[in-house]
Amino acid sequence: MSIDPIAATRPRNRRQLIIEAAGRVFSERGYHAASMEEISAGVGISAAALYRHFPNKYALFAECANVLVDRLVAVLDELPGSADPARVLGAVTRVAVTHRAAGGLYRWEARYLEHADRRLLRAKFARVVGRVTEALEREHAEPGAELRAAAALGAIGSISMHHVSIAQRRVESLLVASALGVAGATPAPGAGGAARVELPAQPVPRTRRAEILAAAVPLFARDGFVKVTNGQIAEAVGLAPSAIYRHYPNKVDILVAACLQAAGLLAQAVDRNLGEVTEPRDALEVLAATYVAYSFEHTELTSVAEAEVVGLRDDLRQPLIRAQREHIAVWEQQLLLVRPELDPRQARVLVHAGFGVVVEAGRRLHWEDTPGHRDAVAALVLGALGLP
Repeated sequence: MSIDPIAATRPRNRRQLIIEAAGRVFSERGYHAASMEEISAGVGISAAALYRHFPNKYALFAECANVLVDRLVAVLDELPGSADPARVLGAVTRVAVTHRAAGGLYRWEARYLEHADRRLLRAKFARVVGRVTEALEREHAEPGAELRAAAALGAIGSISMHHVSIAQRRVESLLVASALGVAGATPAPGAGGAARVELPAQPVPRTRRAEILAAAVPLFARDGFVKVTNGQIAEAVGLAPSAIYRHYPNKVDILVAACLQAAGLLAQAVDRNLGEVTEPRDALEVLAATYVAYSFEHTELTSVAEAEVVGLRDDLRQPLIRAQREHIAVWEQQLLLVRPELDPRQARVLVHAGFGVVVEAGRRLHWEDTPGHRDAVAALVLGALGLP
């Protein structure tokens, strides 16, 4: 009996290896920038072999989008219904950290799913949020358990949005503690407990270049950078498509300008509000309130900057990465003064956890900008940092 040498050496879990490799590529490069050739190379097979498992890139993407949330649902289904928040959040954290490299596609890239697939994914995530909410309601009598559950999951999910190198057990312990800090916070809407901050005024588009940028940002936020055409942007401004090129050589230049504007507005806000603050704890309260206010005030701009930066060339991305690192360094310095038991990497992980809280809590509140919502989310951020 003859044996096909290719079949004999083909690993039985090849489909799973493909999904893992694809999840990493989609997370790091974005859906549109990722290629089947790059994914197949990550598995060590030809593109033709990859197409034997998945007919096209979208089918592979949709599969990747479901795999991690299915793991979360499965691990929670294994727990007894009476499991406390620490056990529930610990189970979620282990899955998130184990599959850290592939988790980034959920925050922004899932918007490229077709409507039916996106609705299914949301239903699965709703089950995860619901299970955490139930655990919190048994443990804490305070209102707002669903908001705290979503925010706690945001703190955990933040591990996929950065590359801080830290041992798995160590980061799991840190993230569980952060998520429990969020879960135990009492963000009563309208409490007025957050620091009072001011933001720079939204730039008024006084030039044609600024008008183009202002028109492009909401389109990018709604449809994604790749799907928006120069013709759509020109129509929104009232220009002929060819006129765009007199102000921006190509569409990528508009995106870079949007990202730089987002970074500049945040830096100005931090400088303005931290000016007279001397105590580290007060500084963290101001930073949390500023970041929350900025995120609610400039939701479209910040979502574009965070979602689309992964698709930029390295040379275009570097100034934006430097700006982010400078911003995080301000938080890190103050957090280490308040919590000297942390090391710099732990502090950095917690700062990112705070950012993750803002994204998921903001989404849960539909980014409805009210003083009460800002106060509530700022309290959750402080909880993520381990500050009562």
